[in-house]
Amino acid sequence: MPTKRRRDQPPPRTGSSEKDVLTGFLDYLRESVLAKVAGVPEPDVRTPGVASGTNLLGLVKHLTHVERFVLLGQDVPSWPATFHAGPDETTDGVVHGYREAIAATDEVIAACDDLERPAHAGRRGRPAPSMRWALVHLIEETGRHAGHLDILRELIDGRTGR
Repeated sequence: MPTKRRRDQPPPRTGSSEKDVLTGFLDYLRESVLAKVAGVPEPDVRTPGVASGTNLLGLVKHLTHVERFVLLGQDVPSWPATFHAGPDETTDGVVHGYREAIAATDEVIAACDDLERPAHAGRRGRPAPSMRWALVHLIEETGRHAGHLDILRELIDGRTGR
């Protein structure tokens, strides 16, 4: 009897430290996000798949802002606006921006030797969360939107799996 090929990428095997586990799962989810927009043509990549207007490109743009907010402390003037890519923003540009945000936040994570330390310098007089909290929150946020991306991609062309 032939075995059925697994379509999903299994969760990562990580190092044994808490930081290795957290960054391993974060990287796994980030790659899932990028895989969901890969090869999707215009206008499908920005066409809303649900009544709320949620679309693939908008979710990647939003996650770019989340990375920068949570781990770099950058302000976001309007969270709703982060879910929408403008007509002049290309898929390549939005994906490049996400990859740049990941590279910048990975530098901050790599430099952190104590997960109890603040994730960044703080904003508007408010202390920053611990790096542990920031990583767990980023995993949660990226995982939630990776699920949205899964559904939207399946609606576009039937592609499922990671």
